[in-house]
Amino acid sequence: MTGPARSGKSEWAEAIALQSQASVVYVATAQTDPADLEWQARIDRHRQRRPDQWITLEVPLNLAKTIEQASQNTCLLVDSLGTWLANHLQTELADWEQIRDQLLSSLAQCQGQVILVAEETGWGLVPAYPLGRSFRDRLGDLVRRIGAIADPVYLVTGGYALNLTQLGTPLPTEGTLNQSNQTA
Repeated sequence: MTGPARSGKSEWAEAIALQSQASVVYVATAQTDPADLEWQARIDRHRQRRPDQWITLEVPLNLAKTIEQASQNTCLLVDSLGTWLANHLQTELADWEQIRDQLLSSLAQCQGQVILVAEETGWGLVPAYPLGRSFRDRLGDLVRRIGAIADPVYLVTGGYALNLTQLGTPLPTEGTLNQSNQTA
């Protein structure tokens, strides 16, 4: 599930989780900040929408471990990858790549269903500051890598959910074009 801010990504993810007939575990990646009232209001809106029977886990950092521990009859709803990545933004690139790869491995091996909510960034100007560029580039790379192994992949925008798996054509995996040029 990917899309811009306030497009309905979380609501669409919640609707899919309700349809799963599995035990839903809502994995919240946000860190609360009582000093930021607007942030707390956003978190509260998400909390109020969740059914009482859903279990909520607050997982700001170790998402791969949470996914690895999911049972077969569980539906994990992770909201959101952008917030989770922001919690790791100060991580050096080599360490980040290891964390990213652990997440991808846990997703590939997960016995349960995983619904991921991710923000779309980079549809506008290149951020004028290094941390903004790092966030945009890391999130874009992460969403692309997850999209390559996920089924289905939805783009939620303007209040509509588009199934990209049905409508789109997957891109070659990174590095595939260079390999095919070398053999041609």
